[in-house]
Amino acid sequence: MVLAVLSKEDTYGYQITKDIQAHFAVSESTLYPVLRRLQKNGSLTTYDQPFQGRNRRYYRITVSGRALLEQYRKEWCTYKQQVDFFLDETPSA
Repeated sequence: MVLAVLSKEDTYGYQITKDIQAHFAVSESTLYPVLRRLQKNGSLTTYDQPFQGRNRRYYRITVSGRALLEQYRKEWCTYKQQVDFFLDETPSA
């Protein structure tokens, strides 16, 4: 979800949390370790920008982060199809 949010635009951690929380229950304390892990594996880079007298850390998805997101999307489609098979309420012939 983090990579998907960042594929649209660079943003800061709190905003990423709010964007995800609008659709999915996640705490801020869960998000920051994910951001650090994605940064460590080269999927994200960071930069600071001044905001109201202090620096705000922005996150940017990298080329390898976009590739990872595409891989996750493909895996999700496969997983979703498998689960849908069992949850489908249409009676079989």
